[in-house]
Amino acid sequence: MDSEVFRKSNCSAKPLTCAGDLKTLEACEAVHAAVAQQFGRCDILVNSAGGTRAGAFLEIPDAAWLEGLALKFLGAVRLCRLFWPMLCAAGGHVVNIDGGAARTPDPEFMIGGSVNAAMANFSKGLAGLGKRDGVNVNVIHPGLTETARVEQLMRQRAEALGITPDEARAQAIAKDGLRRVGKPADVAELALFLCSERARHIQGTAIAVDGGATPGLY
Repeated sequence: MDSEVFRKSNCSAKPLTCAGDLKTLEACEAVHAAVAQQFGRCDILVNSAGGTRAGAFLEIPDAAWLEGLALKFLGAVRLCRLFWPMLCAAGGHVVNIDGGAARTPDPEFMIGGSVNAAMANFSKGLAGLGKRDGVNVNVIHPGLTETARVEQLMRQRAEALGITPDEARAQAIAKDGLRRVGKPADVAELALFLCSERARHIQGTAIAVDGGATPGLY
């Protein structure tokens, strides 16, 4: 269905909020329990948590690596595992919001690149399982996007390079030859499409929403 139909058909639905630290198994289990109790089903799972830090490699502590892996990668793995039976029953969809660094390593973003690459590999494997179980699994790789998260990354990158955040932002835009910085809606529209029946034949695919910033073929 298109986005307008989706909005109209769900205008009476009330959102359920379950706050928790997805770095922990307990929080992931709490999210699953809340959905099971409130709705008894799950049609779509979008994993979009993440907060891996940028910075100079030699100055990033071990704890930052563990935190980045726990939140973005293990959080997604656990939620997929917990919700998989419901997704199978519904013939559902999984969309993992990953990142362009999975394909393009960056010396000032080594945690993010490593975690994103792990997420991409996991998603491809899960898509193979999804073919057997009737669940669509795909990945979105956002590029530079207007969020508070990107502003934080620019400050960390600037500190690592000894420049200002504005200079770091300008460098990132110039390096990739972007016409503009992405918007959250750019990613949301693709996620909505991938979770529709029109995209049912798209399986195990990773799509960049980055204004053409990814330099490689893949």
